[in-house]
Parts: sequence; structure tokens; C-alpha cells
Amino acid sequence: MKLLAMDTSTLVLGVAVYDAESDRVLGEVMTNLHKNHSVRLMPAVDRLLADLELSIEEIGALAVTAGPGSYTGIRIGVTTAKTMAWARQLPLYSESSLTVLAMNGLNYPGLVVPMFDARRQRAYTGVYRGQRGVPTEVLPQQVMEVSALLDWLREREEPVLFLGDDVAKFRESIREALGERAVWGNAADHIPRAAQLAWLCGQKWKAHQPPEHADFTPNYLQITEAEANWLKKRGKAEANE
Repeated sequence: MKLLAMDTSTLVLGVAVYDAESDRVLGEVMTNLHKNHSVRLMPAVDRLLADLELSIEEIGALAVTAGPGSYTGIRIGVTTAKTMAWARQLPLYSESSLTVLAMNGLNYPGLVVPMFDARRQRAYTGVYRGQRGVPTEVLPQQVMEVSALLDWLREREEPVLFLGDDVAKFRESIREALGERAVWGNAADHIPRAAQLAWLCGQKWKAHQPPEHADFTPNYLQITEAEANWLKKRGKAEANE
């Protein structure tokens, strides 16, 4: 079985194909640019399949990142994957974009903290540890004040590997809180890989885990600012009735 994985949850656009029988990633396309994922995702899929001399009919399952990350990016990836799954009657698997990024620190002998900026000094984040070949959550993924995350980490005595391009925005605060215990991934470590997404979801398929249902929705971890403002206005209106 060959699985096609797509990730558009951040600036990174990634597409990969994983062969479950041989346990090999056959190919991957990745860019890290300020460009529109909606017009580039399917051409990237077509290009990768052409390079691998595969047709879409040879794909047996799909995978996509469910979030968190960019609202628009997540919607593009999930909508595309769901449409393809429905049209071709393929099972669709999903994985957290934070878990996918944490895979880059799988062999690190300490705590692994992937981070995406959530604005207002907050981050989409979680704390992981590599166990049995996959990242295991130590602190569940959530939207968190960066100061609260650092308070939590300060109480531990382990080194901490920070991953993600957005870590640079919080580097000074991290260094001040953790000192030499803070470790920074290199430029390649900060990029979520579609190949990792493909492998993770391939293991779900091998373990006979059920795919996503047709009503599968992204995991944004928080509502958009527009939705929050609408709920606030609605609450005020109901209070005045």
C-alpha cells in the first residue's frame, strides 16, 4: 500500500509518498515560502507522483496534518485531502502538526518542545519525549502562554530541545528562563516533514487503526479571532435581552 501525505499547516508545503510494504519513503517535495498553498498543493502532488512514475490510482491511503498552525493552511490541506478521499474512496488518516514536527527530535535525550506562534505571547505547543520510535506527549498539546510553558519547563531538570521556525520569536525569554538547558534545533530541524507525517500515518494503517470519518474537522486548538469577537458580541446581545 502506498500512502500520499500532505502538510500545509504552516508556511511549509510538504508532500510525500510512503510505501507500507517496504517501509520506505519513496519521495518528498517540500518548500518553506510565503506563497499560496491553495494554488501549489495539487501541482506539488502531481509533480511528485510523476517523478515516482506513479498514478493516483496506485495510492491506497491519504494522510494530512490536522493542525494546529495556520487556519487557512490547515483548511486547504484538510479540504483537499477530504475531497480526494471522498472522490477516490480512500481511507484518510491525520496527525497533529506538532507531533510531526516533534519527530525531528525523536532521538534527543531530553524533552522536545515544538512551537508555532499563536500571537500575543502564546504558542501552539506541547512537550514530548521520544519513546518506542514515536514522540510521546509529556504535556498535552495546547495553546499556552509562553511564560507558563517556561515555568513548567523550569521545574524539570532535563535539557529541552526547541523546534520550529517560530522559536526564534521567543528565544530571549527561553534563554533567560532555562539557560544552558535550552537547546536549539538547526535550520532543518525546524521544518515539519511530510515524510514524517507519511510514516506516522503509515504506522496507523499497519496497526489497523480506523481512518478519519467523513465529518473529520481540523484541530485548531483555538477559535479564530473573528469567531471570538462574534461570540463576544452575541454574549453581550443575549445579556441585554
